[in-house]
Amino acid sequence: MNKILSKEHFSANVVKLVVEAPLIAKSRRAGHFVIVRCGEHGERIPLTIADADIDAGTITLVIQAVGDSTKKICALEPGDYLTDVVGPLGQATHIEKVGTVVCCGGGVGVAPLLPIIKAMKAAGNRVVSVLAGRTRELVILEEQVRQYSDEVVIMTDDGSYGKKGLITAGVEEVILREKVDQVVTIGPAIMMKFVALLTKKYEIPTVCSLNTVMVDGTGMCGACRITVGGQTKFVCIDGPEFDAHQVNFDEMLLRLKAYN
Repeated sequence: MNKILSKEHFSANVVKLVVEAPLIAKSRRAGHFVIVRCGEHGERIPLTIADADIDAGTITLVIQAVGDSTKKICALEPGDYLTDVVGPLGQATHIEKVGTVVCCGGGVGVAPLLPIIKAMKAAGNRVVSVLAGRTRELVILEEQVRQYSDEVVIMTDDGSYGKKGLITAGVEEVILREKVDQVVTIGPAIMMKFVALLTKKYEIPTVCSLNTVMVDGTGMCGACRITVGGQTKFVCIDGPEFDAHQVNFDEMLLRLKAYN
């Protein structure tokens, strides 16, 4: 049992929970995720670790209420308990000093992007973060991202905050004005697809995180099968991060439609 210590609403359907998990906090690295279960008969939900505090023994999770299980987790309050929190799982992000890194996140994808931003900055990189949402209310964790970024660009579909336009417009703006050595993108699959198409045009190495397609999280169910460079990979054990230019996003988008 893992106690919830604090709760914050980012929007009506997006919640941040700080959860007691000292062993996970100690061993977790950027890119890792956990499997969460709420209730003895609850569904297993994979969630990327947005942050961790070793001294406090806590991890931070950001959850979007979509189905019954995520709605149940989002309804929990401080003092309540998650039945299971298992991890850290997956492969950690490869972090090194490469120069200028553009980290772009859409919607709740900013949550798993945050630890990567922190790690890239700690490695000595110049970090430009591009955050996007349909509206101002859907741009999350901006204050935390600004703490570890040299620059932050905000894009909203409706122009209610920052600049009006898609995330690709913000990323290309940075590419056209300075040399970009690497791009990291996390968000909806369709967003990552078009970021990858853009950066491929400019021949910029790009990493994407495909955590949205995971179900079981341990490689047993096979639901997260994807094709990377012509080979079958499992997001939960081989990823969740991959070379975005090698991912078959069209196949992934078709797989995601199976859950509609």
